[in-house]
Amino acid sequence: MVEKNANPGKGSIKVIATNRKARHEYEVIDTYEAGMSLLGSEVKSLRDGKASFKDSYASANFDGVILQNLHIAPYDKTGFSGHDPERPRRLLLHEREIHRLASQTQEKGLTIIPLRLYFKGKHAKVEIALCRGKRLYDKRAAIVERETRRNMERELKRRR
Repeated sequence: MVEKNANPGKGSIKVIATNRKARHEYEVIDTYEAGMSLLGSEVKSLRDGKASFKDSYASANFDGVILQNLHIAPYDKTGFSGHDPERPRRLLLHEREIHRLASQTQEKGLTIIPLRLYFKGKHAKVEIALCRGKRLYDKRAAIVERETRRNMERELKRRR
């Protein structure tokens, strides 16, 4: 899935992976775009599209934001000096964003979840979100709302 931009190259976005389960499990309060501190073999593996968000999250303190449990598969053509697939990765954010995230995650029930991983130009970026976990009844309400919206659109299409 590649999102086109008017200026190809510098601002073009190539999505590597999306965390589809996150919007179902969590209520998104605020989103941020962050760069990642990666090794060369990790970048090559990401260019092949080998990443998984299963159980990944970010932890924030006033020193920085660290992305935990993001699985980037080892690059096939790397020799013995490959990387650990689930190593903690430092996220590159502005200092005011780091302080805002650190203070808000100390609040009860808020966490930082990665939503999607993409290349913006030549730089690997991750979209992270400050989230609050949904309750079971919130998830059911969202499903009912989605189904009613679908039914209304289907009925409007049928009447045209």
